[in-house]
Amino acid sequence: MATAVIVEDMKDALELLKRDLAAQYQDIEIIGTAQSVVEAAKVLRKQEPDILFLDIMLGDGTGFDILEIFPDLNAKIIFVTASDEYAIKAFKFAAIDYVLKPYSQTDLKNAIDRAKLQIQPSKERLEILRDTLKAPENKPDKISLHTLDKIIIVNLEDIVRCESDSNNTMFYLNSGKKVFVTKTLKYFSDMLKPYQFLRVHQSHLVNLQCIRAFIKTDGGYLMLKNGENVPVSVRKKAEIIEVLDQMHR
Repeated sequence: MATAVIVEDMKDALELLKRDLAAQYQDIEIIGTAQSVVEAAKVLRKQEPDILFLDIMLGDGTGFDILEIFPDLNAKIIFVTASDEYAIKAFKFAAIDYVLKPYSQTDLKNAIDRAKLQIQPSKERLEILRDTLKAPENKPDKISLHTLDKIIIVNLEDIVRCESDSNNTMFYLNSGKKVFVTKTLKYFSDMLKPYQFLRVHQSHLVNLQCIRAFIKTDGGYLMLKNGENVPVSVRKKAEIIEVLDQMHR
């Protein structure tokens, strides 16, 4: 039997999650609930759950305040957040799992299954999540990359380019290091597009700051500052010329 604590400031949402857990997960015992940072601190001082359902935005603070009060908390955390594009972006950059409200039963099951397997997110990943949520209009400094066996924190400016490898992506860094990540190029293209990364080919995503020149001969390709060449698809040529022109005005 696993134990759980729910921290959710909306009473209706709290009661709904309690009912869903009671109905669907007889192997999870709810040992406490809270609707604020203060209430959560009182609950967690008495007993530590195996799983902590943690809402991000609370009336008297945030879920991060609770994690700062209990830095050695060993509970598996399932973050719960409202459907918000900025929140989703923040979780993706930090490579931390979350459940969107309103959630489906499938979403809840997947989150619980992942929580049982996961290791507590590192302090640095939680900082990426907190900072990105705090200032969603700012360009994130870092991104967390899921490899096959670990999660690597990378500075955004250190990424030269990304290349598709089937349903996976290879990251090429300024240092010459390569990072193989088990997510599609489209996933990262959508995430990084607002931060001067451009999909120049079906298989290539490039950091615009790393481009030295666009060579129009031989079908068209980009010459990068590190000496590498990246092919450009025919339908992307006009967009690339326009983007590079704007950068150099």
